Amino acid sequence: MSGLTRRPIVALAAASVLSAAFPNLALAGPNTVKPSDRTAEKSGARAAFTAEDMDAARPAGLSRPVRIPGDEPQAFQALIDDASAAGEPWLVLSGGGEDGAFAAGLLAGWSAAGTRPNFGVITGVSTGALIAPFAFIGKSGDAPLREAYTTITAADVFEFGGSDVALTDTWPLKRRIDKAVTPELLQAVAAEQAKGRRLLVATTEIDSGRPVLWDMGAIAASAGPKGADPRALGLFRSIVLASSAVPGVFPPVEIAGTLADGRTIRELHADGGTTAPFYLAPKRALTAALTGAQLVRIPARTVYVVVNNSTRPHFEMARATTLSVLGRAMSAAIKAQLQDALALSGAFGRRAGLDLQVAEIDGRFTATAPGPFDQRYMQALYAHGERLGRAGDAFAGQAGPAAQGETPQTFARR
Repeated sequence: MSGLTRRPIVALAAASVLSAAFPNLALAGPNTVKPSDRTAEKSGARAAFTAEDMDAARPAGLSRPVRIPGDEPQAFQALIDDASAAGEPWLVLSGGGEDGAFAAGLLAGWSAAGTRPNFGVITGVSTGALIAPFAFIGKSGDAPLREAYTTITAADVFEFGGSDVALTDTWPLKRRIDKAVTPELLQAVAAEQAKGRRLLVATTEIDSGRPVLWDMGAIAASAGPKGADPRALGLFRSIVLASSAVPGVFPPVEIAGTLADGRTIRELHADGGTTAPFYLAPKRALTAALTGAQLVRIPARTVYVVVNNSTRPHFEMARATTLSVLGRAMSAAIKAQLQDALALSGAFGRRAGLDLQVAEIDGRFTATAPGPFDQRYMQALYAHGERLGRAGDAFAGQAGPAAQGETPQTFARR
C-alpha cells in the first residue's frame, strides 16, 4: 500500500532489524496459518515472454476483455465511452496504507449526511483499490469498510520473512481479502456495471514497468449470475491484493495470461501506486494538458479525489541510521510524487473544464502512530473522516484549513 508517509514504508524493514522500534509487531502468534495460506510457496522460475506477449495476453479463463494499458489515452477513452453513466461524478481513491481509514470514514459520513453522489466511475490505487469495490456498491459497503479499517492490526496485514521476493509475506491480508471479496460482492458489482457504471483498479506490471487498468465490473460480470466462477473470483481478489503490494516490501502477485497459441505467461503485478498515487486518466493525457492538448475527454463535470495522505510537510527527527534516513527520504519522495500528481490533475481539470474536488488528511488531523497499522490511530482517522463527511467540508480546498503550530497527538504503544 503506497503512501505510508506518516510511518514510512521503510519502517517495515527497520522493524525487522530494530525490533525495539515496534515491539507490538510480533506477528507470529497466535499462529493459525496453514502452510497453504502462505504466499511464499516456491512455484519455480517463470518462462520467458515478451512485451508483445503481454499486450496480447488475456487473463486465463476469461473470454471478455477486462483490462487496458493504463498509460494509453485511446484505450482509456474507449473504455469510458462505453460507460453510459460516466457523465455522473467520479470518485478517485488514492493509496496510503492504513491511512485508507480516512476515505472509509469519509464515505460513511457522506452516506449518513445523505449527500453522497451516485458515482459513475470509481478508480482505486493501493489501499484505494481495497476500498473501491465497497464504495462502488453504495451505502451497503460502508459497514465492511468500517470493520476493515478500525479493527485490524499489522498482524492482519503481513508478517516478516517467508518470501524470497519481499521483506514480508502478506498471507494475512490475502486471507482477509478472500473473506471480504465474496460471490455476493461480485454480484453487486456486476449489477452496478450493468447500469453503465465502471469500477477501475490500477496495478503496476513489474516486467514492463507500466500501469494496468482493470475493469473490475467486467470481471465481476464474468463470474456468472451467482458471482461464483472461481477464475473470475480469484482474479478479482488477486488484483485487489496486487494493487496493494509495495514492491520489495510486500510480494508481487502472479497473474496468469493466456496467448492465442495456447501458451500461458505469468505476469507479476504490484502496487498501482508505484506508477501513480491515484488514477484519474493516463499520465500522457495529464501532461498533454500542460501544453493545451486534450488527449482524453471525461464526460463528468465533477471529480472527487480522496487523498489518503497529506501534502503538508511532516516533521520527524531522523535517527543516525541508514534505515531512518532512507525512510525519511522515501517519505519525502512519495509526498513529492503526490504533489506532482495533484498539480498535473489540476492542469488537466482546468483544460477539460472539470470541477476537481480534493480531500486530504490536512491540519485538522494531528495524530501520529507508533507503528504501521496501529489500531487506535486508524480508529481516530476513521472518525475524523466520518466527521468531515457528515459536515460536508471534507473537500474544503486541496490543503484544507491547515492548523499551524498544533502539537501532534501520539498514541502510546500497547
